[in-house]
Parts: sequence; C-alpha cells; structure tokens
Amino acid sequence: MAGKRHLLAPGPTPVPEAARLVMARELIHHRGPEFKVIFEEVRARLQWIFETESDVLSLTCSGTGAFEAAMINFTRRDSTIVSIGGGKFGERWAEVARAYGMKVVEVPVTWGESVTPDALAAVLESTPEVAMVTVSASETSTGAWHPIEALAQVVRDHSEALFAVDGITAVGVQPIPMDAWGIDVLVSGSQKAFGVPPGLAFVAASERAWERYAQSDHPRYYFDLGRERDAQRRQQTAFTPAISVILALNEALKLMEEEGREALYARHERNARAARAGVEALGLQLFARSPANSVTAALVPESVSGKAVVRAMRESYGVTIAGGQGDYADRLVRIGHIGFFDGSDMLIAMSALERALADQGLDIPFGSGVAAVQGVLGAAGRVG
Repeated sequence: MAGKRHLLAPGPTPVPEAARLVMARELIHHRGPEFKVIFEEVRARLQWIFETESDVLSLTCSGTGAFEAAMINFTRRDSTIVSIGGGKFGERWAEVARAYGMKVVEVPVTWGESVTPDALAAVLESTPEVAMVTVSASETSTGAWHPIEALAQVVRDHSEALFAVDGITAVGVQPIPMDAWGIDVLVSGSQKAFGVPPGLAFVAASERAWERYAQSDHPRYYFDLGRERDAQRRQQTAFTPAISVILALNEALKLMEEEGREALYARHERNARAARAGVEALGLQLFARSPANSVTAALVPESVSGKAVVRAMRESYGVTIAGGQGDYADRLVRIGHIGFFDGSDMLIAMSALERALADQGLDIPFGSGVAAVQGVLGAAGRVG
C-alpha cells in the first residue's frame, strides 16, 4: 500500500515535529558549551516528569541497558532478588539477575493479571535478606498495570530491600511519582511516552540506592552509574552520548511541560478508555484485568490469527500495531496509545482494526468500534 502510514505500536512511537526538526540541524559537539546548556535543561525536565529530587541519569542504550545498570550498581554478587513476573518485561529483571549469578525468587503472576500486595508480602516474609524487589509497572507485553504505590509500601513494611521499577511505558503516561511513593530505582526509555527515537534510557535512584552503590561488588565499566552521575552533574556524560536524540528529547520534554503533567495523564487515560471501548465493541476480550494506559492488549477469537490481523492492518490499511509475545504471539493484538497521540489516532486504529478483522472472516458490523471510540471522546468533550 502506498500512502500515509500510522504508527500505533507501544514503542517506538511517533516523533513530534519539533523533535524531528532539531535532529535535522547540524550536529553540535557533546563537550562544548551549547550541549551543556541543553543537557542541563534535559536533566531538570526529567526530574519534573519523574517527580523526583534525585538525579535522572541519561544512558545511551535501550531500556534493557537501564535494567542491567540498575541491577549491577545497587546489588552485590551474592544478593537475592525478588522478581515480580506477569509478562515478558517483568520477567526480564529476573533474567538479568541470573546472568550475573544472583539468586532469584520469583513472585509468579499469570500473564494478563496484576500482582497483589498480599502475594508480594508472602514472598518477602519467607525470603530473608532480599536486596531488591523488581517489577514492571506497565507490563507492555500484556497491557497490565501493577499497583506500584501499594507494592512500594509492602517492600518497606516487610524488608530492607530496594524497590526497582521498570517505568518504560509508565513514566509520562500515568502517575508514578518516584519520591512520593518511595520508589528506589525508576527506569524509562526515550522511544515511549517521550516520543523520540530509540537510543536513550533513564535511571533515577534514591539516596538509599546510592548507599547500596557504595557496597556493590559487581564489575562494571560503561554502566558505572557513579561515574555517570559525577559527569552528568557537570552537564556532561561519561562517554559519547546520543547527541541528536538528547536534542530531540529536550524538545519533547518542552511539549510535555507545556501540556502539564495532569493534562498529559488525562489525555493518555482518555485514549486508553477509547481504545478499550472500541475493541470490546468489536467483540474482543481485554487481556489485562487491570489495564495500563499505555497499551490496549486484546484477545482475538481462536478462529483468527493475531499475526494476520497485525499484518493486514500494516500492509492493507497503513496502520502499525503490535502482536502478542511468548505463548500469546498469535492470540493478541496490542494498540499503543503512549506518547503524542490524540483521539483521532484512536479512530484511525479502530477503523483499520474493524477492516482487518473482517478480512479474517469475522462478521464485523462496520462502524461499531469507531462509534464506541467516538462515544468516549464525545463524553470527554473532545477528540484531541
């Protein structure tokens, strides 16, 4: 198909014009005065969106690099990690810990479900000397949201462990105030709510976490966060950064500031409700019992291939969404509404989904999903 393309995956997400344009400018030097001024702005704005007084460190890597950096800077080789599962990315924390030879105790969570505070408390009570508890706030593979504030309290009440949270599809989407909730380590990535290309990951750590840094005995070089913090407090990076992505990030953060945190969260929540209403109107079942506002994951009927639906939306209708992962690779479709989206994007996604499902032989009443989206947007009094 020739024509306009629409990217509605849960990451990477569309890049706003201001961010695209700044990347087209002539490159600046990362050790020069112009970069220092911009990087100082970026650092302050990241603290604003993370809602923390701690340094938010920018690393040139993917979000998985932030996972690894958090793990090896704030634990020891003989540490025990309690890992909350429930999806591909929650389970990735455990994979990183095992790669470094640490003991992992998993809190099993069925994919599509959210962990309960009681389940975490039970594991902590039976697991002495836990160094870190890990979780993915918004589990991108399933569309589920975990009760982060309640979990943080459980960690405090039942252990001396650090609480490390993957906020890659949470920061900038719905409230996850690092300091107010007592999160010790919070990570995110550039290609999600920030709406800039992949290449940057962010790590913020509490004072409790930095105390553990001094005790850590893991080998590290590129991911030595102490060295990185020292450099970034001088408005530099320890190593060559993704200069153009940082320039784009500053522009995206300006847009987020102009919109305001509450309005930003409200827009994501409205788009999420619209997407959920649309897929349910088409007879699909929401996969997550407690859905996040970043992505809507829906089960397709057993007679239908989720992969085929995703392919049809992309190739026939110009709309890119995501399929399932793991055991659900052919059962799920995932519509992203994280980043600089508005209601018109949800209308486009639902229209294409209706047609792609019909192409698979389902009896789809055209317009039913779109009407449901319009109902949510109309009740909110806006499409944008």
